[in-house]
Amino acid sequence: MEPSLVTSIGKIQLERPVMLASGILGISLDVFNRLYRSGAGAVVTKSLSTEPWDGYPNPTIFSVNGGGWINAVGLSNPGAPNFAKMIESNTTVPIIVSLVGSIAEDFEMMVSQFKNCKVTAYELNLSCPHVAKVGLEVGDDPELVKKIVSTVKNSTTVPVIAKVGLGTTHYLNTVKTAIDSGIDAITAINTVRAMAIDVETQRPILSNKFGGLSGTPIKPIALRCVYEISSKYDIPIIGCGGISTWEDAIEFILGGASAIQLGSAIGDRWLNVFNDINDGIIRYMKRKGYSKLDEMVGLAKKS
Repeated sequence: MEPSLVTSIGKIQLERPVMLASGILGISLDVFNRLYRSGAGAVVTKSLSTEPWDGYPNPTIFSVNGGGWINAVGLSNPGAPNFAKMIESNTTVPIIVSLVGSIAEDFEMMVSQFKNCKVTAYELNLSCPHVAKVGLEVGDDPELVKKIVSTVKNSTTVPVIAKVGLGTTHYLNTVKTAIDSGIDAITAINTVRAMAIDVETQRPILSNKFGGLSGTPIKPIALRCVYEISSKYDIPIIGCGGISTWEDAIEFILGGASAIQLGSAIGDRWLNVFNDINDGIIRYMKRKGYSKLDEMVGLAKKS
């Protein structure tokens, strides 16, 4: 029999483990359908706020020599109410709605907008590294994390995921607080705070000066975080950060992730990357004699 790519992330079950990460192509239902047909097991939307955000002026993205990107788009989005109307006709695609805010009431209001939409899960952005008063600043505040997670969990029966990153406090503290507050799964990690300077103009390249580093440079960091979380806590994990090949995906699965997200790899390989990784995982499972994906989750911890 052909190995099965079906995976469970707590209460969430997906036909395939490779997902679109938040921030990449995550704003159109037409695009979501195309991504799903191209092999994505689920799509995560761009992070949505209570009202439309314009984001930062250009330049907002910079290609790093040797691989990777630094971006400071500024979480531009149409706002949760407008976006809910855009996806209310969805019946097929597993959509994970990413939410960002600064107080618990922001998240409660946004969740209420999607009650008539087919939503697979909510992903709470507790880790954006380049927008003040949201993201990492929220994730670094354990009391606020507790209040946000508890509020969202009390507002919906849909599974809730916390996306964590590397802030000023140890990210494992954020993970523990989210778990203690009832979170269903963890996504690790977000982009890493970074910058670039133009040697000719002698000025920062991004308009915001600082941005988030994504792509291959952060893969070893993200993999380490997934392994640490998996070793310390019994919580479903979605690995994210620098994944571009099936080998990368297998590493994260062996390290404890039940699914993975990718974004920067689309810039290099476009939508082919989803089925390329799915096919590579299946070949690996055949070679190693696995019939189910969950047979491989966390195996590296046993060595």
